[in-house]
Amino acid sequence: MRNARVERETKESHVVVELNLDGHGAIDVSTGVPFFDHMMSQLGKHSGFDLTIKTTGDVDVDSHHSVEDTSLAFGQALREALGDKAGIRRFGDSMVPLDEVLVQAAVDLSGRPYLVHRQPEIVELIGSFDTTLGRHIWESIVAEAHIALHIRVLEGRNAHHVFEAQFKAVARALRDAVFIDGRTSGIPSTKGSL
Repeated sequence: MRNARVERETKESHVVVELNLDGHGAIDVSTGVPFFDHMMSQLGKHSGFDLTIKTTGDVDVDSHHSVEDTSLAFGQALREALGDKAGIRRFGDSMVPLDEVLVQAAVDLSGRPYLVHRQPEIVELIGSFDTTLGRHIWESIVAEAHIALHIRVLEGRNAHHVFEAQFKAVARALRDAVFIDGRTSGIPSTKGSL
C-alpha cells in the first residue's frame, strides 16, 4: 500500500494527515473550518484515496493558518505516499461540470512544483470561509507535493460550485496520475527520476 502519515505542528496549528493512495475513498476530515472540510472531503472521495485529516488551530483568529498548514501537510503526504513513483501514469487530467460550472484540471507528478490557477472573480465569503484562500490552498499543496498543477475554471458564477468543481477536478486528475500502469515499469521519465 502506498500510504503516508504526516504530522505538522506550529504555534498556530496541529495537523495530522493520513493518506492511502490505494484506498476506496474513505474520508474523515475535521479541520475546524467546515467549508474546507467539505472541499478536502471532495478531494479524498473523488480521488479514491483514503484520507483522514485532523486539524486544531487558531480559528478564533481566522481560518488562514489551519487551512494553510493542512494544505501543506496534505501535499507532503502525497509526495511521501508516492515514494519513487515507479510504475505510475504520472500525468492526469479531467474536466468536471457542476451545474453552471466547468473546471479543467491537469497534473504532472513531476517532482517540480508549479501552479497555474485561473478562476473568475467570486464573492469574498462562502458562509464564513474566506475565498481568497482558494489559490493559496493549491499553492501550498503544490509546494509540498512537488507537482505541476493547472486548474482552469472555464465557466461558472456560483462561488460554492466554483470551489467544489475545482476540488473534484483535481481529485479526478490525481486519481489517474497516481494509477499504477501495468503497461510500464520503472520511473515514467527519460531522466530516470521524478
